[in-house]
Amino acid sequence: MATLKINDINKNFGKTEVLKGINLNISDGDFLVLLGPSGCGKSTLLNTIAGLETANSGDILIDDYRVNDMEPSDRDIALVFQSYALYPAMTVRKNVTFGLEQRKTSKEKIEEALVNVSNLLKIDSLLERKPSQLSGGQRQRVAMGRALVRDPKIFLFDEPLSNLDAKLRVEMRREIKKLHQKLKTTIVYVTHDQTEAMSLGTSIAIMNHGIIQQCDSPKVIYDKPQNVFVADFIGSPSMNLIKGRIIEENNNLFFECDSSKSKTNIPLKNYKFVQNKNLKDKSVYFGIRPEHVYLNQNSDQSFEIKLKSELNEYIGHEQIITFNFNDQEILGKFSSSIDIPGNQEINLHFDLAQISLFDQKTEERI
Repeated sequence: MATLKINDINKNFGKTEVLKGINLNISDGDFLVLLGPSGCGKSTLLNTIAGLETANSGDILIDDYRVNDMEPSDRDIALVFQSYALYPAMTVRKNVTFGLEQRKTSKEKIEEALVNVSNLLKIDSLLERKPSQLSGGQRQRVAMGRALVRDPKIFLFDEPLSNLDAKLRVEMRREIKKLHQKLKTTIVYVTHDQTEAMSLGTSIAIMNHGIIQQCDSPKVIYDKPQNVFVADFIGSPSMNLIKGRIIEENNNLFFECDSSKSKTNIPLKNYKFVQNKNLKDKSVYFGIRPEHVYLNQNSDQSFEIKLKSELNEYIGHEQIITFNFNDQEILGKFSSSIDIPGNQEINLHFDLAQISLFDQKTEERI
């Protein structure tokens, strides 16, 4: 186990900036997930930590020791790939122990490490098979076993579950979480799957265009996204973002939706602004997640509002309803056991304890 510090890392491929001033501080035993859309730079950052790519500037420190100029094999890091990268001609036993044999580890220690890891990952019955005789989930376990057997300081996972089917992905996700809880290892994990990120990470760094948009616990990122990108990227469906402005009436602030129709003023008296300056007449996005739209009053901060239902998407255990709010779409997420009539005006409740406000110009949380 180890700490990992990434200080102002920049990486270019020719004239293309891929990483732009990345800073991260990963504590001993943390599970950091790098999350973002394809091409955001998360795999490049992981490869730079591993030493497979060289940064143009900045420092990478493992246990406060600068490793920029060290070979990948000398950094005491284990990397688990998306493609498993197993040797097809070798048995599972040989695949798992090959790295230790190359390091001239004693036979006794190799055997002891093999037994421990194969029991931990439940691959002890597969040791004499070849990779071609294994399922995708079994191959991923073997790839993890090859990393674990070395007992490295840091584990790096590069989208390890993306080649698995949905059911197996959920099962393997649980296994990785159990593994982390048991071993307390330091892990950096790359994925584009937000459910994977939220369920696995002790912290999540959301990336876009080579910049970290927000790094925090899954709960803080979900409840208090720092900007519009994070608010829109996290959540399924993503957060409703309603255009409007902040107005002041009788020394109280309200959100007024952009509309040529009726004016609906939503009170903001309990909203915790990042700063309280120059708020009057500011153009903002009013953010509320679909699961914080209710049919009935759920708290003392509920705000009743009448919306027209336009579309119902039934997805088994729940339903997503699209409502019209002054010509802007709002999605609500409800249990599928509730009967919600279509094409009718319905009284709903916004939980104002769960809202977010973003500046329309900067797209930052206010």
